[in-house]
Amino acid sequence: MKQPLTGILPVAPTPFHADGTIDPEGMRRVLDCMIDQGVDAICILANYSEQFLLSDEERATLTRVSLEHVAGRVPVIVTISHFATGIVEARAREAEALGASMLMMMPPYHGVGLIPAENGIFEHFQAASDAVNIPIMVQDAPLSGVSLPVPLLVRMAREIENVSYFKMETPFAADKLAALIEAGGEHIVGPFDGEEAVTLLADLDAGCTGTMTSALQPEMIRPIVVDYLAGKTDAALEQWKTCLPLINHENRQCGLRAAKTVMMEGGVIGSDHVRHPLKPMSPRTKDRLLSLAREHDLVALRWGK
Repeated sequence: MKQPLTGILPVAPTPFHADGTIDPEGMRRVLDCMIDQGVDAICILANYSEQFLLSDEERATLTRVSLEHVAGRVPVIVTISHFATGIVEARAREAEALGASMLMMMPPYHGVGLIPAENGIFEHFQAASDAVNIPIMVQDAPLSGVSLPVPLLVRMAREIENVSYFKMETPFAADKLAALIEAGGEHIVGPFDGEEAVTLLADLDAGCTGTMTSALQPEMIRPIVVDYLAGKTDAALEQWKTCLPLINHENRQCGLRAAKTVMMEGGVIGSDHVRHPLKPMSPRTKDRLLSLAREHDLVALRWGK
């Protein structure tokens, strides 16, 4: 990429048929819908894509289908997280060969008691960087249970060639983003917000330049980032207030199911199936989700109709 990525880089949900098998044609429709939402890039195979419920063969199929179908219309970020460094290296090479513009990965983890020391984490990202020539986004999220202190992140940014983007989802993310930007300087090319933009205004105040949300309402959230970076902070705040009830409902009640349910309602995909042991949301939660979505006439809610 010639210019740093900014704006909104949402995660694409992985569509399944009602019987639980992957739906490649549905994946293509999801990607087309997201491009019509006006996204700046698309991330695939992330946690909100149910990556932890996919087989290696399914991952390979979805990577190929997604990159071939997007065909350069927007940058595609491929998540390659795994505990084994060798597998991360192989996934990195495959994604780059198929046309990925960026990789995203979490630190290696496998439960609370199986987390490498800092040098192991550093070497894990170093190995991924050495395998490719595209940027890597570090996902710093509570899900892993791994502590990534600012000095370690800054060292990675300075010493690992392709590590230059950071998605911050930890508690008090704004303070950590501000500390990272201050300590890392020019080495922090892309400081990003996550968690469905529930802390987006605070994170923008701290210096983030974009957000990675779900695919639920990118067309509503992107103007917040664009206006804020253009100095229109009052407009950004008002738009965030408009989006906040749906952001909060997704973040606190629905999780990764929200985008799939709205996309099914809008004819983008045929099923909002989530793989066991995940369960569908309750009718009560779904009703509130769709009510809030209709208030904004979301692209995903009408795209396939």
